[in-house]
Amino acid sequence: MSSVAVSVVLPAYDEQRTLAATVETTLDTLGSFLPDDSFEVLVAEDGCTDDTPEIAARLAREDDRIRHVHSDERLGRGGALTRAFRAARGDTLAYFDTDLATDMSHLEELVTSVRSGEYDVATGSRLLAASDADRPANRDVPSRVYNGLVRLFLRSSVHDHQCGFKAFDRAVLDDLLTDVEDDHWFWDTELLVRAQRAGYRVREFPVDWTPKGDTKVDFVRDVLGMGSGVLRTWWQLAVAPRITRRVTLVAGTLLTLLAVALMPQYIDVSRMLAEIETADPALVVAAALVYVLSWPLRGGRYRDILEELGYTEGLGFLTGAVFISQTGNLVFPARAGDAVRAYVVKTRRRVPYPTGFASLAVERVFDLLTITLLAGVVLVGLAATGITSLSGLGATVAGGNQSGRVALLVASGVGVAAIALVGAIVASARSDRNLVRRGMEKVSSDAYADRVAGVIERFVGDVQAVAGDRGAFARIGASSVVIWTLDVVTALLVFAAFDVALPLTTLVAVGFFAVSVGNLAKVLPLSPGGLGLYEGAFSLLVVGLTPVATPIALGAAIVDHAVKNVVTVVGGLASMLVLNVSLTTAVEESRDVEATPTDD
Repeated sequence: MSSVAVSVVLPAYDEQRTLAATVETTLDTLGSFLPDDSFEVLVAEDGCTDDTPEIAARLAREDDRIRHVHSDERLGRGGALTRAFRAARGDTLAYFDTDLATDMSHLEELVTSVRSGEYDVATGSRLLAASDADRPANRDVPSRVYNGLVRLFLRSSVHDHQCGFKAFDRAVLDDLLTDVEDDHWFWDTELLVRAQRAGYRVREFPVDWTPKGDTKVDFVRDVLGMGSGVLRTWWQLAVAPRITRRVTLVAGTLLTLLAVALMPQYIDVSRMLAEIETADPALVVAAALVYVLSWPLRGGRYRDILEELGYTEGLGFLTGAVFISQTGNLVFPARAGDAVRAYVVKTRRRVPYPTGFASLAVERVFDLLTITLLAGVVLVGLAATGITSLSGLGATVAGGNQSGRVALLVASGVGVAAIALVGAIVASARSDRNLVRRGMEKVSSDAYADRVAGVIERFVGDVQAVAGDRGAFARIGASSVVIWTLDVVTALLVFAAFDVALPLTTLVAVGFFAVSVGNLAKVLPLSPGGLGLYEGAFSLLVVGLTPVATPIALGAAIVDHAVKNVVTVVGGLASMLVLNVSLTTAVEESRDVEATPTDD
């Protein structure tokens, strides 16, 4: 058993001028109220660029009570503290800023507050009435605004979350660190907020505080980053726990009912129904047949993805699995059908859950890339056509006026950006170099930029699962384009069934764009199968880009979505019978593995 009762961590980033004096002051202060063998001081050196590592190592060699926790790379303030606390031996853990801005006469009160067992967490405060903190306005005002926002949004009773003078009970800190995600300046705030939410006893007491030198906080980059931390924590603690599958289903249903209730106020419903009744049934059936053709392609694409992940399965089985999962997405909210497919391939073909979830991720990436690329290409085409000519599509969209041209210019910018994004992701996926990380590092080395880079890397990593094989990459990419082209052709045949008087080029261009945007809208899991979202986005685009009346556009969107959903449900029911799969059982079983997709 270690005899160390108290561990004090000093976060150090480029502190060569003050480190030795700070460590000496810390040892002297701790020794004034604790036995010499009952405490330790850890220097959490965080990827320094000066002589701080050498100084910390020398101090550790000279005194057994000093320990040097070294990091070759920058971990961030919170990351360095977390690493050092995990290495500490004491039951009471404390830290304070190395510049000793907080008067060290408060250290005994800080440590004793927790060591006595009266509190689980203790923190100094510069913002209480009894505090003595001479802070310049350019630091005081942003701090008060920030802390006010934390108190408002995160329901914290603490006044000063960022004072670098805190102590914790070891067991409590270990518990809190399992949920704390931030590794930089927001780390302090997140700890205090989560401690309060967990019911731990938190003490805030006034301190004397004097600014020492320049702050290492970047009041543009870091303050914005801390703001994003507030929003993230608010979402995780206040919003996400309430967004259950049932709540999502109810909310989506209510939104759909509200849209239906409001529809007569803005749309001639009787005319829309009349247009649907007069639609050419032969062309509607032809649209359904075209859509049926896309399903074996979906099964073949999924087969190619699984083969790249080391599993070979039959086309018929995989087409059925896709049918079942898409039927699940129509019936249940929040895209529950995606997990159903992992369940089906696991239970019927012993494909491990990790592979099932990874294959789904790869497929979704190719879908999003393809939809975005198609929408981007058509946007550029629309813009170019509208700007270069006042005939055909240009006259229809731009109307020969400046506002139409401006809209097309904006559209072209969005389209170019979409195409560039797809190109960048594909290029990064096909490269052995970490292009995403290198690009982000050129913009910022901040922990939040690193977090964003990590999210993009995971996205790119899904593409890399198949990018190593040029043949597979080409097959999956080509099949994705054909699949979504057939989706558009289905919509175009439905449009033709409504006898829409548009030039063929206009119909094709707008059809591609409307279907792409409609499918992107379905990504939001607000209603089962994106019911209402697809129709709304589709009809808005058609009305905005063509002279087609709203009742006709909405009627075509409804029939188009209905045709696709009927084909999906019929294929799903047939596949469930053939594969002996219960959709409700699959959804219930898949819920248990969604949270732990790494289990076999």
